[in-house]
Amino acid sequence: MSSARGIYQAGARHSGSSLSPRLPFDDLPLRPSLDFNPFTMCGIFAYCSYLQDKDRKTICDILCNGLARQEYRGYDSAGIGIDGDKPGEMMFFKEVGKVAGLRKKIAEASVDTSKTFLSQVSIAHTRWATHGPPSIANCHPLKSDPKAEFTVVHNGIVTNAAALRLLLQKRGFRFESETDTEAVAILTKYIYDSQPDKRISFPDLIKTVLKELEGSFAFVFKSCHYPNEVVTARRGSPLLIGVKTEKKLKVDFVDVEFAGPEGDAKSLDALAPTSPGGLLAPPSAGPNLLRTQSRAFMSEDGMPQPIEFFVASDASAIIEHTKRVLYLEDDDIAHIAEGELHIHRLRRNDGDGPQVATHRMIETLEIELAEIMKGKFDHFMQKEIYEQPESVVNTMRGRVNFDQNVITLGGLRAYLPIIRRGRRIVFCACGTSYHSAIATRAIFEELTEIPVSVELASDFLDRKTPIFRDDVCVFVSQSGETADTILALRYCLERGALCVGIVNTVGSTISRETHCGVHINAGPEIGVASTKAYTSQYIALLMVALQLSEDRLSLMNRRTQIIEGLHALPGQIRKVLDNDKSLQDLATGVLANQRSLLLMGRGYQYATCLEGALKIKEISYMHSEGILAGELKHGPLALIDENMPVIIIMTQDSLYPKVQSAFSQITARKAQPIVVCNENDDAIPKGVKTIRVPKTVDCLQGILNIIPLQLLSYHLAVRNGFDVDFPRNLAKSVTTE
Repeated sequence: MSSARGIYQAGARHSGSSLSPRLPFDDLPLRPSLDFNPFTMCGIFAYCSYLQDKDRKTICDILCNGLARQEYRGYDSAGIGIDGDKPGEMMFFKEVGKVAGLRKKIAEASVDTSKTFLSQVSIAHTRWATHGPPSIANCHPLKSDPKAEFTVVHNGIVTNAAALRLLLQKRGFRFESETDTEAVAILTKYIYDSQPDKRISFPDLIKTVLKELEGSFAFVFKSCHYPNEVVTARRGSPLLIGVKTEKKLKVDFVDVEFAGPEGDAKSLDALAPTSPGGLLAPPSAGPNLLRTQSRAFMSEDGMPQPIEFFVASDASAIIEHTKRVLYLEDDDIAHIAEGELHIHRLRRNDGDGPQVATHRMIETLEIELAEIMKGKFDHFMQKEIYEQPESVVNTMRGRVNFDQNVITLGGLRAYLPIIRRGRRIVFCACGTSYHSAIATRAIFEELTEIPVSVELASDFLDRKTPIFRDDVCVFVSQSGETADTILALRYCLERGALCVGIVNTVGSTISRETHCGVHINAGPEIGVASTKAYTSQYIALLMVALQLSEDRLSLMNRRTQIIEGLHALPGQIRKVLDNDKSLQDLATGVLANQRSLLLMGRGYQYATCLEGALKIKEISYMHSEGILAGELKHGPLALIDENMPVIIIMTQDSLYPKVQSAFSQITARKAQPIVVCNENDDAIPKGVKTIRVPKTVDCLQGILNIIPLQLLSYHLAVRNGFDVDFPRNLAKSVTTE
C-alpha cells in the first residue's frame, strides 16, 4: 500500500541507547498489541449507506457479494440481517451451506425487494462452526431477543461465554442457539435495559459490554434503539472499513478519540504531526483543520455528502466498491452514524506498552478485483499455481539488482548488524510456512555461519523453549494472523529477542508486532492451498540470507551464482508449467485409485517432499508422507513393495549419489518410483517414469521441484471430484490454537 507509512520504536536492547531509530517493516506501521487470544476466522461484512437511495435488492446483492468474496476462508453457513418494512424491524435470511444457497433463499422470499432506503445499515456473516454445529439457529447474525433489539455478527471466540450464559439465564433470558455470540447479544440488551433512565450512547454501551468479555473477537453491532448506526470492535481478529464517496475525501485519516480531554470531539486544537519526522503524521491542512473534520467526511463546502461504508474481515470483500480503506487496531471501537466515522479506544495504552497512534490512516488498496477472480482458470488453486512466474517476480521486484548482484530489503536494512551479531536464528512457523523455513535453513547456515533452528509454533510454545536477548526469531506466516505463530511471537518479545516477520498480508498482526521484516508481495491468495505463498516465502527467506552475507567477500561467487539463478527462475517455472498435461496423465493413470503415496528426497529436497505431501493430503485427501531419504533404512523401507507408489526427488546436486543409492534400494524391493529429475539427466534407467524439470542452483531447485507436485495434487483432487478451493475441515487462515 503506497500510502501507508509507518514507524516502530524498538527497545534499548537493540539500539544501545534509550530509543532505536524509527524503522519500517517494508514501510508499514508496527505497533505492538499484547491483548490477543486465538480466534476463529469466519467472514464479517457490513454495509452502511447515508443520503443515498438504495433498494432492498441492491442491499442484499452487496451483502451476498461481500460474503462470496470471503468464501475462501472456510465456512459452513451464511446469513444476513437487513432493515424491515417498519421502523426498528429486522429481517433475517440464513442458510446452512454456501452463499449460493443463501442467494436462492433470498430470491424465493416474499419480501418487497423494491423498497428504498435513504440511509440504512445491514450486516452479514459466514460462520465456521465452533460453538454448536452448523444450523439455522446457530447461524449469524444473532439477536438478543425475539424483537431483535440488538443484533450481532462475530468472528472469534468469547472464552467466558459459558459463565455469561449462566448468569443471563438466571436473569430470565432465553437462548435460542448454542453459540457464544448470542451471549454477547443478550448481554448487550441486559446492560441497556439495566439503565432505563439513562440515554447511553451506542459506543459507550458497547464499551461496557466489551469490558465483560474475555477472548478474541471482531464484532459488528446493530440496534433498533440506534437507527442507522453501527458499532464495530476488534481484539485480535482483523477488521477494516472501506469508505466510498462521490467526491474526493478531504482528509486521509480519522482521529482517534480517547477517554478524557483528548477525546473531546469539540476540541479546536489543530492536528499536528506527532514528531517532526513522524511518517505517520497526517498531511498538513492548515490551522483550520479541526478534529471533527477528520470524522465527518464533509464536502468542500462543508455540507454532508452521500457516503457508503463497508466493514469486512478481508479487503477482498471491499475492493469491488472502493480502494480507500482504514485498518482497525486491537481495542479500537468504530462508530458509524449520520455519515460520520468515529474511532474510540477502550484504553489509552496496553499497560506498560507504548502509546497507540492518535489516528488511523485511510490507505489505498493496490490489489485489483481481477486479481481475486478465477479468470480463465477452472479453480483458484490452478490460477495461483500458474501465477507463480509473476508472483516470484513481484517478491523480487525492487529488491534484487541483477546488474550489480545486490539485494536490498528496506525493512531489514537498519537491523542487519544486530542480526549478524545474533548467536542463533530461530524460525517459527506452521504448515507450508514451516516447510519454506526448512527449505532455506541450509542456505542460511552456509551464508551466515549462524546456527539455525526451525520450530513448529505449537510445539515451540508447548516446550516453553528457552529464548534469549541475543536470539533472532523469524516468524513466517502467509496470512500474518496464524494464532500459534502470533503467540510464539509474543513469547519471544517478552524475552527480549529481536523479532522479524515474513508475511504476505499487509497490516496483519505479525507485520505490526515484529520489530522489522519483509512482505513477500505474492498477491492475494484465494484458494486454501497456499501455492504462491510457499514459493514467494522461499525466495524472500533466501533474499534475507543473501543480504546478511553481503559483507563477506569469500562468498561473493556463491552469492552471484544464486542471484543469477533467481534471474532465470521465472522462465524456468513457465517451462515446468508447460508439462502440465503429462502430470494430469500421471494423476489419472499411475496414481489413480491409490490410497497412499510416499515422497522422498534429501538435503534441500526434504522440504519439497514435506510440502508436496501436505498439498496432496489437504487437496486430494490421499494419505501421503514426506520422507528424508537418509532415514530410509531406519523404518520407512518396510513400507516399500510393488504396490506402494513412490515419488523420489533426484535432481542433480551434491547429494545426487546418495539419492541414487536410495533409488537402488527401493527398486531392489520392486518399487516402481516416479522420479523428479533434471532435463538433461541421462543416468535415469530406461523405462522409469520421470518428471523432468530445468536445472538451477541447488538452493533454488526446490522451487522448480515443488510445482509439479502442486499440479499433481490439483489433478488428483479434480479427478476424484473434490472441491479444490474449499477442502473439507480447513480454512484459509488457521487462527485457532
